[in-house]
Amino acid sequence: MSTTKTGSAAAAAAETNQYLTFTLDDECFALNIATVREVLELTRITRVPRTPPFMRGVINLRGHAVPVVDLRLKFGMAQIEDTINTCIIISEVDCGEENAVVGMRVDSVREVLEMDASSVEAAPRIGAAINTDFIRGMARQGDDFVIILDIDRIFSAEELASMSCAGVPEAGVEEA
Repeated sequence: MSTTKTGSAAAAAAETNQYLTFTLDDECFALNIATVREVLELTRITRVPRTPPFMRGVINLRGHAVPVVDLRLKFGMAQIEDTINTCIIISEVDCGEENAVVGMRVDSVREVLEMDASSVEAAPRIGAAINTDFIRGMARQGDDFVIILDIDRIFSAEELASMSCAGVPEAGVEEA
């Protein structure tokens, strides 16, 4: 009854509807699971001088230096002490010609959710002075909203360049 093409389309649709949810402060955010490589317990972060305030430093991930940013600081939230729930989400960010691997420090990771495309609303327009381009959409989870982020729009090209120019090697495809 269904063809391979239909099966592939259904599989692709299911993949794009799965999101890793995490918290910052008391708010719930989500990333498309296809952009997430792994979730790590908090590990030692080496500070890199002359980097933006939201950049915590780099970690050693299987022999590769990976920049780690504090999403709380990136989103203008107050910095807090690390807890047992603090995690680093390793994601791939599209930088044009290639992908960069970036770690994002978050308060906690919740779960992987599957959301119907119909349950995701467009990002709200708050006003011309506030940039919400990095928000892909909003979805309801019980009485709360989940803010779905577009990983490729969280960081500007200049910010990604400053991370690599500050002595952090490009962390693209791993060597075999």
